[in-house]
Amino acid sequence: MGSLAVVTVPTVVCHGLPHMKSASLRGIGLPLPSLMVDPQRLLFSMSSFIAAALTLAIAFSASLPRPWWALLTVYVTAQPMAGAFRPKVLYRLGGIVTGAAMTILLVPNLQNSPELLVLCLSAWTGFCIYLAVLDRTPRAFLFQMAAFSSAVISFPYLDDPANIFDTTIARVQEMTVAILCVTAVHALLQPWSATPVIRARAQSFLDHARRWAAEAIGSRHTRLEHEHRRMLAADITELGMIAVHLPFDQRWAPATRRRVTALQQQLARILPLASAAANRLDLLRAQPGLPPDLAPELAALLDDVRAWLSDPDSGVHQSGPLIRRCEQMAADGEERGDWAGLLTASACVRMAEFLMALATSRRLAGRIGSPGRPRLEARVAQPFALARDHGVAALAGLATATAIALYCAVWILLAWPNGSATAAFAALITCSFAAQDDPAPVIGRYLVATLKTFPVAALYLFVILPRADGFEMLIITLAPALLWMGYIQADPARSPQALPMFSCFIVAMGFLARFQGDFALFINTGLAQLGGIVATLAVTKMFRSANVLHTARRILRANWAELAQLADIRRPFLPERWTAQAVDRLGQVAARMAVAPEGDALHAADGLADLRIGRNIIPIRRALPHVPHDARHRLGAVLSGLSAFYSGRWRRGHADPPPDGLLGAIDEALHALLALPPEEPRRKALRALVGMRCNLFPAADALAAEGRA
Repeated sequence: MGSLAVVTVPTVVCHGLPHMKSASLRGIGLPLPSLMVDPQRLLFSMSSFIAAALTLAIAFSASLPRPWWALLTVYVTAQPMAGAFRPKVLYRLGGIVTGAAMTILLVPNLQNSPELLVLCLSAWTGFCIYLAVLDRTPRAFLFQMAAFSSAVISFPYLDDPANIFDTTIARVQEMTVAILCVTAVHALLQPWSATPVIRARAQSFLDHARRWAAEAIGSRHTRLEHEHRRMLAADITELGMIAVHLPFDQRWAPATRRRVTALQQQLARILPLASAAANRLDLLRAQPGLPPDLAPELAALLDDVRAWLSDPDSGVHQSGPLIRRCEQMAADGEERGDWAGLLTASACVRMAEFLMALATSRRLAGRIGSPGRPRLEARVAQPFALARDHGVAALAGLATATAIALYCAVWILLAWPNGSATAAFAALITCSFAAQDDPAPVIGRYLVATLKTFPVAALYLFVILPRADGFEMLIITLAPALLWMGYIQADPARSPQALPMFSCFIVAMGFLARFQGDFALFINTGLAQLGGIVATLAVTKMFRSANVLHTARRILRANWAELAQLADIRRPFLPERWTAQAVDRLGQVAARMAVAPEGDALHAADGLADLRIGRNIIPIRRALPHVPHDARHRLGAVLSGLSAFYSGRWRRGHADPPPDGLLGAIDEALHALLALPPEEPRRKALRALVGMRCNLFPAADALAAEGRA
């Protein structure tokens, strides 16, 4: 339920003691920490608190039976970026209504068969989590809310199923009031837009890509590629996630969203193009020596490109002369026809395409958020497709369903009086973190944060609240704790602590129509919360701890299967969709490879090389109708070999090396294209074959491409 992004603003430093006292404390070895106050985070916390006060006022006035449910919903749904509320409010309300409807459908009809009822509720929850993990957009909130709203409505009241309809209606009313209040208050008091976040994220990506490309061209390619590609690939996907909120931000947002989509497509090209240029330059440096007429000109071109990339003040217009020099040198290298010339041409072409994509991206990023009609490239941009894995989603749903079924089985078999509350908390926590590969570390921190909050809850319940008389005093006394927790929620580094703190504090208070300081009830409620967290942690370690590497291998295999289909001329040809999904998978795999042990086979699979090969398949398939029959036959043999190669990788699940026969097919296709006139489709296919040969067979004998000349 976390936020997608937080807009960072300058902080204000407030020193708690005068200078002389601070100096004396430092002099005796007791450093005095400065109190850092972020105005935006403070305003977010105050907005959430006002929404909480308004929600409690409505809940008490309407005599809703469980006002604490409404108060907890306020903080569960609060988002530091106000624009994120508006699209999600419909998804959340729809999820609550869907979960409530499923509760009313199942509980009365299966009240006499508790085992079957638990099985159906577990299956429903697992199915919702499957859809949420599969979707990977803000629409997933609908399925997530449907999952745990049905669980937390059903489980605490299974002992009294006769009143389940009234109970369900009350929970829906409480959560609906909370969602509407928090949405309205945040929209009024902190109306920050998603547009600046997108512009800042795009600019950060472009700056990072410029630095990476400048250093990669300067022979530091391999090390930097593995350090930076996860961040770059993840940023591209996250731009689209944030862009979902744009239609709710401003009147020209649809045009901006189209620009973001066009920007995503350009950024997706930057990553493989920069990597391909650096890869060709690495191979050129490994050659015994460039021809004398190529070496000085190439060195001068690289120096100028590096200088332009390293200068943050360089203008977009300055890239034009560099692009033309790259294209001219590429044409000269291709006219030579030898392997050194082809390598030089490939490096220069990829540099030119990279510079062009970078310049286009900078222009698009500069126009994001500005009114006016979108330009052609933004108007024709197709939605950026995400890679979805039904197997990964099914595994998350199955683990969630199994966990909830086990909780309920223990509760029913032991006849534990507070087992229903434990099952409800366990279901809420399980659903909240089900989308993660290994939720155990997060749930462990959830447990620690809950334990830290219990003393605060006890202080309020037994010392402070008994002295509060009336609604106004209740709000005043709650302000310090809720404002402090809300400030933590707005801090990205500490926001995971906020949900368990709110849950422990608010549930322990109860917030009924009359104050009830029942110590036994407080202890039982606390034990139910801790039991739910501990049970969730135990089941998670049993079923999900080894899931990260398994998920990464599944994503890699899915990428190999997509490559095999892309190279198969009998399959539909959707290059932009494939590129988007490949970049998305690259970010997913790179994020998970950090936990892979040193000798794991995951490290042998180069996702960025696969992305470059796929980008090379595209011009070859496009060139097929434009070349003579003999050349078409040679290109078809290359595509057939690639399809068989990646199909074999997909079946075996290992990054096996390509067969030697594929190298021969590539060389024959190269000779066939070199003998043709330099038309545009033939030129692009020739460059793609050179790139494919460099990626698949980097150590191949350079003379192999010239043996039949």
